[in-house]
Amino acid sequence: MSTPKITTAVHVKDYQLKLTFDDGKTGIIDLSDQLWGEVFEPLKDIEQFKSFQVDTELSTIVWATGADLAPEFLYQAIA
Repeated sequence: MSTPKITTAVHVKDYQLKLTFDDGKTGIIDLSDQLWGEVFEPLKDIEQFKSFQVDTELSTIVWATGADLAPEFLYQAIA
């Protein structure tokens, strides 16, 4: 299986994002349990969290803090 690629990401509420992948898989992920460690701690500020972007080169979501999550993890984790 090739690396899944995020095509769209939308903030839903709190620390939840709705993700859509290039194969059509869509779902919501709650990242509140993932916000630990140096680059993720600042994202506990909801405004910082909501400032994510889809990085087409990395095929995932990224934040200005340098935080990102593996697209494979996100693909498996969406409900």
